[in-house]
Amino acid sequence: MSAQKKSDSTAAGRLSRLLSLVPWLSAHEGVTIPEAAEHFGVSEKQLVEDLNLLICTGRPGHQHQELVDIQFWDEDGVITVLDPQTIGRPLRFSADEAASLLVALRLLAAVPGPHDRDAIASAQAKLEAAAGEASAAAEGVVVQVDATVAPEVDAAVRAALEDGRRLHITYVGALDDRTERDVDPLRIVALDGRVYLEGWCHRAEAMRTFRLDRIVAAEVLGDAADVPADAVPLDLGAGVLRPQGGSVTLVLDRSVRWIAEEFPVDSVQELADGRLQVVLPVADERWLVRLLLRSGPSVQVVDRPDVVERVRAEAAEALAAYRA
Repeated sequence: MSAQKKSDSTAAGRLSRLLSLVPWLSAHEGVTIPEAAEHFGVSEKQLVEDLNLLICTGRPGHQHQELVDIQFWDEDGVITVLDPQTIGRPLRFSADEAASLLVALRLLAAVPGPHDRDAIASAQAKLEAAAGEASAAAEGVVVQVDATVAPEVDAAVRAALEDGRRLHITYVGALDDRTERDVDPLRIVALDGRVYLEGWCHRAEAMRTFRLDRIVAAEVLGDAADVPADAVPLDLGAGVLRPQGGSVTLVLDRSVRWIAEEFPVDSVQELADGRLQVVLPVADERWLVRLLLRSGPSVQVVDRPDVVERVRAEAAEALAAYRA
C-alpha cells in the first residue's frame, strides 16, 4: 500500500480527507490505523482525531443511532466501519454542481498561467462523461476572457509563479503611463472578462493587480518572491477590483499623476491646468495618510478635512521627534 502525498493540514484539506476517509475505509476492510495514516499522509494521532470526529457525525437532527459508527479500539489497531450513514460512498455532484465545475474548468483553460492544461482537459472529459445529460446545462454558458498576452510575458509570469521568484515588469496603464516595477507574484485572477496578475508591488509597497495584456515586458529575477504575511489579497467574492470602504477626492499635480495609475480609482477628470481630479476608494485611512505625507503639496484633498487634520498632526509629530 503506497503512501499518498503529505496531507493538507488546512481546514479545507482536513474536510477533503474526512469526506474521503469513510468510503476508503469501507473499501479496505481490515486496514489498520498505521496503514490508513500512511495512506492519507498524516500521523497516527491525527488519524485517530479524524476518526473521533467522524463518530460524532450524522444527518442534521440526528439521533444517537444515526451517527457514523466506526470501531477502531481493537488491540490490533484494525478499523471497522459498522455504519457509514450517508457518507459510505463517494459524493456525487448535482446537475448544477457539475455544470458549475465544467464552466470553471473552461475558464481556467482560457486563463494564462502555470496550469497543467493536460490535467484540466482530462478532468473536464471525465466530468462530462460522469455528468451525462447534466453537463448540457454548461453548454449554454459562453466563457469569454480577454487574455491577449505576449508569449514571452506569459512564459515569464508562469515561470515566476512556478518557481516562487520576483518579477520585474514594464507596465502600461490606462493613462498610457509606462512604469517599471518589481512584483512578488501571488496568483492569476480573472474578473469581468479580464485576466490579472496579483502580487506585492515594491513600488507601491502594497498588493496590486496588473492586467496581463498591459504588461509589455517581464523578467524573472533571482530574488525569491516574498509577499508579506499581513498582505490582504483581492476579495474575489466582491467581483470588483477596488477596496471596500469610503473614498476621497484628490487633485493631483503633474508630478504625481502616477497615483491615478498606481491605484484603482472610481473616476478621473482632466482639469484645465493639467492637473487630475480623482475619486480614490480607501480601505485603510492609515495608508491614505502615509500617501499624502509622502506626496506633500503635490496632492490636494478636496472633501475630507478630517484626513487633512490627521496628516497635519502626524507631520507635526514627526517634525517634533526629529528636532528632539
